[in-house]
Amino acid sequence: MKIETVAVHAGHTIDPATGAVATPIYLSTTFERDVDGTYSRGHMYARNSNPNRQMLEAGIAALEGGTTAAAFASGMAAATTIFQALNPTDHVLAHVDAYYGVTRALREVFQKWGLQLDLIDMTDLRAVKNAIRPNTRLVWTETPSNPLLRIVDLKGVAEIAQNAGAFTVCDNTWSPVIQRPFGYGIDVVLHSTTKYFGGHCDVLGGILVGRENSELFDRIRSIQYTAGAVPSPFDCWLVLRGMRTVPWRMRAHCENAAKVAEFLPNHPLIERVHYPGLPNHPGHDIAKKPMSLFGGMMSIEVKGGRDAAMKVAANTKIFIRGTSLGGVESLIEHRASIEGPGTTSPEGLLRLSIGLENADDLIEDLDQALSR
Repeated sequence: MKIETVAVHAGHTIDPATGAVATPIYLSTTFERDVDGTYSRGHMYARNSNPNRQMLEAGIAALEGGTTAAAFASGMAAATTIFQALNPTDHVLAHVDAYYGVTRALREVFQKWGLQLDLIDMTDLRAVKNAIRPNTRLVWTETPSNPLLRIVDLKGVAEIAQNAGAFTVCDNTWSPVIQRPFGYGIDVVLHSTTKYFGGHCDVLGGILVGRENSELFDRIRSIQYTAGAVPSPFDCWLVLRGMRTVPWRMRAHCENAAKVAEFLPNHPLIERVHYPGLPNHPGHDIAKKPMSLFGGMMSIEVKGGRDAAMKVAANTKIFIRGTSLGGVESLIEHRASIEGPGTTSPEGLLRLSIGLENADDLIEDLDQALSR
């Protein structure tokens, strides 16, 4: 089946009790035991499993081409579960331009627990290979990266990690449907389902998808159940509903972003546009291999630094000043001020989440904001 058909049907079943086509929401926290003490219907307690979560996990695993999945209450809950599945003194190699919340958690929480960490530019495969240690257990990558949209050669990184006996994780939050990391050797894919899967800025969630069942994923599931950072049934229901339209929404996000990106480099107040769909982007040729489209996210650097960038964000009329991404509305954000001390984002950088408005209206809005 093509990806649009998988998105509509994966994880969905007709309710056997009523024949309902729309998935019911199962709010129960506890489930009846059989007379012999077993749970033949598959559920015991909501922290352990829930029908809505089970359907969500099955659906996104199918959409990503994986075999197993574990859903969480947020993207960061999913990310930190992977780090909790490691052992003290294990070495983590992570992309220096990965999502700031992930690298901050590694620095401020997990290094204190005994994990060893190196942050490197993973666009340089030689640097990746040189940073591998005998105790390297995890290679964490993200492409396009947040917020500079650097492009990582997934196949190259996966080969280096496999040769070192390490497993790989790709944060694919920005590229559902349009990028399939498992086809390039990645072991685990992460999504903040808050973003494009939810698609409407009204639900918080995260998910890990495994290319295959493994000892690592057994540990992930154990932590999911033991620590209990699971999404509510309603949150699962919302994300699963959003999944059904994500291929079509991603297409529209990407088409709008391509038009906006084509306009911006010609504006005299724009110093740089970070968007892999532009032919002059340093990662354009690499991005063309795993990505069928180039995404709905971009960053721009405004001439004049922080003050000029903040002024542009203050003057938009359609773009909303806000963090997050992937919703139907377009958002604009000054990343350095959000990330705070330790940020690697340029002070003049604005991150844009291109929504589903008309692209001409978005271009006009940015043009007037830049010109005031």
